[in-house]
Amino acid sequence: MSKKILLTNDDGVYSAGIRAAYKSVDSLGDVTIAAPAFQQSGVGRSISIFEPLRMNRTKINGVEAHAIGGTPTDSVILGIFSVMKEKPDLILSGFNIGENISTDTATTSGTVGAALEGASYGIPAIAVSIQVIEQGLKFDDLRDYEHDFEVGIKVVNRIAKKVLEHGLPENVDVLNVNLPHDVEEDTEIEITRLARKFFNMEVEERHDPRGRPYYWLAGDLMPQGEEGTDVHVVTQKGHISITPLSLDSTSRVDNSEIEKLL
Repeated sequence: MSKKILLTNDDGVYSAGIRAAYKSVDSLGDVTIAAPAFQQSGVGRSISIFEPLRMNRTKINGVEAHAIGGTPTDSVILGIFSVMKEKPDLILSGFNIGENISTDTATTSGTVGAALEGASYGIPAIAVSIQVIEQGLKFDDLRDYEHDFEVGIKVVNRIAKKVLEHGLPENVDVLNVNLPHDVEEDTEIEITRLARKFFNMEVEERHDPRGRPYYWLAGDLMPQGEEGTDVHVVTQKGHISITPLSLDSTSRVDNSEIEKLL
């Protein structure tokens, strides 16, 4: 029986990245595409509970897709329960245009959020992102984004094939794959952990024509991660990072240390 794969992203159903992701798994089974109709970067695992969702059929390079008027998590939910009406064997979220490294992005990325949503139903999930040099590109209309995805396609194809055959290791729910911008055939792959921070947050206060303040969240990148972290591997070494993620965020601490606080 053919394997069932659900493909989603957070850059929007028309992004160049999702077309590359489709190429990486279309030979491995039946692929269903359900992704946000518009750019949804930074929404994490948010879910629409105060408004109805709409879903429209569309085409991506001749392939049927479902454009969801909601978040990446909404797209996974509708993809599973409304479109497929069954659990897929694998969820692939990406290719995100822009790296998703460190705890900053692992907890805010819609790409990772969609993968985590699928994993919550016991479905093996892969989130894949590719580094950009110009940070503003992360928020553009990415349907015409130009990049050579071929190496990334091969890497994801190889990983997805093995996950479909063997599943993920125990206590691993998502593989967070990040590719450097200039990835090549012989680029080394490293298993990493999440860096603590990647963004140095700043708040810019401005004023509208009536003198009332408004605010932009801004800040520079902090590309100096500790050795062994995803930030260090991608930004400093130029290697491919694969970080195993778990839905269980419970801190592994001696409970007696917590009891001292009670």
